[in-house]
Amino acid sequence: MNIKKFSYVLLIFWLSFGFVNAQDFSLTGKVFNNENKEPILGANLIVKNTKFAGVTNFNGKFEIQLPKGVYEIEFSYLGFENQIKTLEISKDTNFDIYLVPSEEQLDEVLVQENIEKTEIRSASMSVSKLTSKTIKQIPVVLGEADVIRSLIQLPGISNTGEGASGFNVRGGSAGQNLVLVDEATIFNSSHLFGLFSVFNPDAIKNVSLFKGGIPANFGGRVASVLDIEQRRGNTQKFKGEANIGVVSSKLLLEGPIQKDKSSFLISGRSSYAHLFLKLADNPNSAYFYDVNAKFNFKLNKNNIISTSAYYGRDVFDISDNFINTYGSSFISTRWNHVFNESTFSNLHFIVNDYIYDLEINTAEFVFETGLNNFNLKYDVNQQINNQFTLKYGIDSFYHEFNPGVIKPNNPNSGVNLRVLDKKFAIENAFYLGAEHNLTKDIQLEYGLRLSSFYRLGQKGFASYENNEPVFYNTSIGIYEEAPITARENISKSNSIKSYHNLEPRFSVAYSLNNNQSFKLGYHRMVQNLHLISNTSAPTPFDIWAPSGPYLQPQKADQLAIGYFQNFKEEAYSLETEVYYKKVQNSFDFINGANLIANNNIERVLLNGEGRAYGWEFLLKKNTGKLTGWIAYTLSRTEQRTPGRTPSEPGINNGEWYLNNFDKTHDLSIVANYQFNKKWSFNASFVVQTGLPVNFPVGQYQFQDLTIPVYEGRNLNRLPTFHRLDISATLIPSKNENRDWKTSWSFGIYNVYNRMNAAAINFRQNQETGANEAVRLSIFGAVPSVSYNIKF
Repeated sequence: MNIKKFSYVLLIFWLSFGFVNAQDFSLTGKVFNNENKEPILGANLIVKNTKFAGVTNFNGKFEIQLPKGVYEIEFSYLGFENQIKTLEISKDTNFDIYLVPSEEQLDEVLVQENIEKTEIRSASMSVSKLTSKTIKQIPVVLGEADVIRSLIQLPGISNTGEGASGFNVRGGSAGQNLVLVDEATIFNSSHLFGLFSVFNPDAIKNVSLFKGGIPANFGGRVASVLDIEQRRGNTQKFKGEANIGVVSSKLLLEGPIQKDKSSFLISGRSSYAHLFLKLADNPNSAYFYDVNAKFNFKLNKNNIISTSAYYGRDVFDISDNFINTYGSSFISTRWNHVFNESTFSNLHFIVNDYIYDLEINTAEFVFETGLNNFNLKYDVNQQINNQFTLKYGIDSFYHEFNPGVIKPNNPNSGVNLRVLDKKFAIENAFYLGAEHNLTKDIQLEYGLRLSSFYRLGQKGFASYENNEPVFYNTSIGIYEEAPITARENISKSNSIKSYHNLEPRFSVAYSLNNNQSFKLGYHRMVQNLHLISNTSAPTPFDIWAPSGPYLQPQKADQLAIGYFQNFKEEAYSLETEVYYKKVQNSFDFINGANLIANNNIERVLLNGEGRAYGWEFLLKKNTGKLTGWIAYTLSRTEQRTPGRTPSEPGINNGEWYLNNFDKTHDLSIVANYQFNKKWSFNASFVVQTGLPVNFPVGQYQFQDLTIPVYEGRNLNRLPTFHRLDISATLIPSKNENRDWKTSWSFGIYNVYNRMNAAAINFRQNQETGANEAVRLSIFGAVPSVSYNIKF
């Protein structure tokens, strides 16, 4: 059945249930940014003095059904001037609207784009959204605007400390987050081991983080989905931006290839702090560079082709003896096709690659590992009527995992070539989701995702006695790697193990009025790829492994209830939610687990379960000279890993224990103040409960060694974490009369020089012989300055 026939059948179905008035006429069109002619996602249209309203989709398109009559329709979007159009509706009508960016700054009221509107009537919940402008306003270390550092200022989102990579959502690990840039998966989101993220804010249009209420078109991770959309290049004129900072600089260029029809955007960043080390005869260096590009081609009014690309690398070099190179790259091509005014589709083809290379010259070997995948995704968005929209499609991956190759780096090396066994998998999903305005006050979002995962054959597939890769040694009471009983070469055309799962999603919003609503949401997520890391924060050396006979898919069920309110004409907004999440097959490591060059990673993993629950609170001030928010999270995250038999203790004697990402209290305060046209000031303050850790409770002597004694898992915590950051931006008055716009940004990270503990190490004092605890801190106070140019 083709699209048109399918649309017709669905339309007849909904007509028969009375959801469409056959007397109504269709009002359709698109909303564009007048400056660069890009379509605007999320623009609002309200038909005055009626209950009718709408929101534009990804292509800026809107559609509502109206009875015959004369109407005043208001179009609005944050940061743009409102526009009102009067229409007489007596037949199906189509037109486009071009909104003008708001430049007006009043003495008492300043409308800013930096804080996004709270959606009251939408059933979407547990979603955090940021624009590029918001990201650039939040002070960060070394003055480099950062997506991840901005997100962790919001409730339910945290990380494991300063200089730590990744982020944690509602107690989940960094490997449980699906990170997408123009639909391409990012497997490592950090530069310089966590100091920066791989996302260049200048190239970003919107950032959406789904903590819950995840639509059916997303899947593959159990904690969250971070969906990043890159900007399309300007189709009207050539423009650029440049930034010169303390440790890095960046440049962005955009413009038309053929005016109104095609455009490009290219941006690049590079750090250069290592150059100063060389001037001081320091043989060590650490730097990164990356390039983003996006090209758009409008073939005709119904077809648009766009291609996004990214290439980034980090290099860490210690005296030319230890050289570490790692990074990601992808190419994502999308074909957007409009079938008619109510139906469009997107076809994506994506090639993705992540590599990690380590060369140790003193040991005379090179270690190479990584993974790559090919992704084909096709989805259809179909607006049946003003009350009902469908989104359905398929998502298919081919994964190839390279656990590692160890090879000599010179002919005289004593290291023998060792190739670990590659692993392969195919992952598919079919999904159907709906947005349904059941009544004026009840909105629904629901869907179903059917996922399947096939672990393919490989060389050297290992077998174990009783199919248990972990052995419990009763004589000494510890878990050990089980001996391999056999190895088998299995063709990639065969499936070793397959998994099939249904993932239902449902959320509902009940609106008390235009400014207040309650929301309820439930969703199930399944994760077939696993980040194997025994550290609190992921590192480039961490391993991704597929599900299979010994490593089962993780499954998460989450329930959330929330209250949302806008007040004082949307000048303020309030969001608060409580949630409970349970995760099946959440693994943990046996004591002494070795992950490096481990050909059979299942031999150090024990299966368990996790749970997380908490309360999130977000109060935002959206307008005026002073804007910002207060975010607070009260939560608990736990893990339980019982023994497989009554005679086995499991981990922590099978009792619940805090996982590595638990933070009882997490408070963030963000403020932005527009003093005048020249000066703006920004500040952020955070205070958090310290992360769980293990401290020794005693020690004993064995021969000449001092052996520490521990009790249980994560019974202690690091000291409370807190920090204040400030920044200021100066825009010279002379900018108003020239094409080149310049600005200066100044900042101080950790103003009062708080030495927050990244770790506590225990040692014996060499002078007194007494045991002592030593705090390891990453940053004290760090000033920064950068110079920005727009042309």
